Amino acid sequence: MRMEPKYVKRRQRGLAVLVAALVLLVSAVVYIGVNMNSGNSDFEGQGNGTTVLVEVPEGSSMSQLGPDLEAKGVVADADTFASAAYSNKAAAELKPGFYKLQEKMSAKSAVSALLSDDNRVEMLDIPGGATLMDVKVVAGDTRYGIYSMISQVSCGQPEGNCISAEELQRVGATADLQELGVPDWAIDPVRARGDDPRRLEGLIVPGQYVVDPTADAMAVLKDLITRSAKTYADTDLVNRSKAVGLSPYEMVTAASLVEREAPEGDFDKVARVILNRLEEPQRLEFDSTVNYDLSEQEVATTNEDRARETPWNTYAMDGLPATPIASPSIQAIEAMENPAEGDWLYFVTVDKDGTTVFTRNFDEHQEATKESLDNGVLDSNR
Repeated sequence: MRMEPKYVKRRQRGLAVLVAALVLLVSAVVYIGVNMNSGNSDFEGQGNGTTVLVEVPEGSSMSQLGPDLEAKGVVADADTFASAAYSNKAAAELKPGFYKLQEKMSAKSAVSALLSDDNRVEMLDIPGGATLMDVKVVAGDTRYGIYSMISQVSCGQPEGNCISAEELQRVGATADLQELGVPDWAIDPVRARGDDPRRLEGLIVPGQYVVDPTADAMAVLKDLITRSAKTYADTDLVNRSKAVGLSPYEMVTAASLVEREAPEGDFDKVARVILNRLEEPQRLEFDSTVNYDLSEQEVATTNEDRARETPWNTYAMDGLPATPIASPSIQAIEAMENPAEGDWLYFVTVDKDGTTVFTRNFDEHQEATKESLDNGVLDSNR
């Protein structure tokens, strides 16, 4: 049957309309896809001036930061940022910490900013032998304590939560010990110190720490103490303390004496002297324990100072001090856990190069002490 021309034309027009509609649909999909994948995939420039704090956790790679940066509006797209990170060979050198970035940075700019120390928030750097409270040195400067160090770091960032040393002392003196992360082996002796802000002495291991600039005093101290407790546990402190006849808290206390008394390289020998004297028994008679409770300190102590009865003065009491007198380094802890072999009961540093003489005989020790005095090691500035 032959189709009429009008029906052929109608069918052709219908096909044409259908084809045109399909072309428009495909074009629209392509247009939307292109815009979604390129229009918002990256910002231009180095940001809009609004600062954003970004944390780089320990062990994180650069590319892992993408989702957090996108969520905070630093970069437009996590995948684009990851590509920029992969393209920068220095990305592998990313350091943990908090960084000051800006909103709406190009992916390349964000990568560069994270690799610049200028954008890194200052780290808390606690040296071995640091105390919680500030120390005034006779005829010298003030040696800042850990509370002041934390305050300086937190207050040094304009976007941070400035925590005063006084607030840190208050929290250190009054906060619940479990909530602070104090290890079980230290709970009772720390609680026995009442509301003394120094009751946490020795429970923060020296080292470099990332401090969240937005955290409050409680959160900062809990983080430091919890991390330090893990560090102590990693040395097998509990079992090693049993091996030398001390409790874990006593081990930390003894290690704090090693830290304050021993020159570098002689930690294990001073550890042995401490254990030998405790076994004799013989008073430790360490000037560092006299100094701990003095308003002004120096290496040499006076007869009057050594006669004062305090919870720490080992000239006036038997055994170890009631608490650590400083923060012992892991090297000092390991020295107490693995003391040198020897029968020494005395030691004294005889020159300003740190040369230390270890003896068992008191007369020999007196001769070494005279040499130390002659060399000006025990000079007093009082």
